[in-house]
Amino acid sequence: MHWRGLGLLPINHSIAGFYLQECAMSNPYAPPQAVVQDVVVPDQGIVPADRGTRLGASILDGLIFMLMVYLPFVVGVTLSGVSGDSTNSTAVLSGSVVALIGLVVWCWITVRSVARTGQSIAKKMLGIKVVRTDGSPASLGRVIWLRNILNSVLGIVPLYGLIDPLFIFAESRQCLHDKIADTIVIKA
Repeated sequence: MHWRGLGLLPINHSIAGFYLQECAMSNPYAPPQAVVQDVVVPDQGIVPADRGTRLGASILDGLIFMLMVYLPFVVGVTLSGVSGDSTNSTAVLSGSVVALIGLVVWCWITVRSVARTGQSIAKKMLGIKVVRTDGSPASLGRVIWLRNILNSVLGIVPLYGLIDPLFIFAESRQCLHDKIADTIVIKA
């Protein structure tokens, strides 16, 4: 019997690669071997959203919220005042109920949309969306907790409400809440 057939051939540096390849090819029970190189996508198509488009989406989201939540309440209070009966709270109560229903519907639509596509109602209308800085989708928790709730809590800090949107004028076009959440707003 030959030394090579038993796999007992001493391996030196000059024939080591050839011998290992030959052994792997001759053994039908050896695991498959392949050289795998990382795939690099040169440009994932990440184009930051325009500053004006982001401002428009923010204003439009605020208007949609006002129409769905505040308007019914204001109408209810106004109808109560027009009736002249200050003790009649039926109009205020009905306005509050409709406002609560509007809030629930707005939350449901917004959360569903953000979870699926990373877009609020207005962002979808204007063709922009929120993603992670590496281009991967932003999770619902990241968008809600870090971009919205934490940002609202930080609004208690004096001048934060002024400083946060000023960061959009940087080259990265990220507001401070984007930097905190590690997100960017891009064209969809």
